[in-house]
Amino acid sequence: MFIVGLTGGIGSGKSSASEYFESLGVPIVDADIVAREVVEPGQPALNSIVEHFGQDILTADHKLDRAKLRQKIFEQASEKKWLEELLHPIIRQEIRRQLAASQGPYAILVSPLLFETDQHTLVNRSLLIDVPVEVQLARATNRDQNSREQIQKIIDSQLPRDVKLARADDVILNDKSLAALQDEIKKQHVRYLECVNEQNT
Repeated sequence: MFIVGLTGGIGSGKSSASEYFESLGVPIVDADIVAREVVEPGQPALNSIVEHFGQDILTADHKLDRAKLRQKIFEQASEKKWLEELLHPIIRQEIRRQLAASQGPYAILVSPLLFETDQHTLVNRSLLIDVPVEVQLARATNRDQNSREQIQKIIDSQLPRDVKLARADDVILNDKSLAALQDEIKKQHVRYLECVNEQNT
């Protein structure tokens, strides 16, 4: 299976891009969704987290209290490291399983941390949805009802734009309309189908 890694910072339009690829018949595996699935009640990862942090890491209905967990790992770097060492291999394994089960001409792995983690090793090509920082700030502030300062902190915590641009195989600049984004995706889709044909001949 030919795999494309789709990435981009907050407010870049990753979700709009992945939805349009899906409408073209391309199966999508979303790393953020997988990360939530592996800590659902009954999953071994959640049991390990409860053993480590205690029962108060759960909500009243026995689900992971994400706000509490975030607070704990931000307060202590060692706890963040412990959690990443637990979850990253489990998430990677589940991503691989879902990609292998995908039915389509090729598959897309949507991952905001494609370049920050080893998930980039799972893909044949990477596609960056790129926007200028000012556009990111405006879109994310409008969408999430967060302050510019909060959004700027999230942007600052991610890989710098120039590093992502240097690492990406393909780039779509998404600073215009949704229709313009979709036109660019159609072009990339045709290219990826050509890549699949080349791989299969």
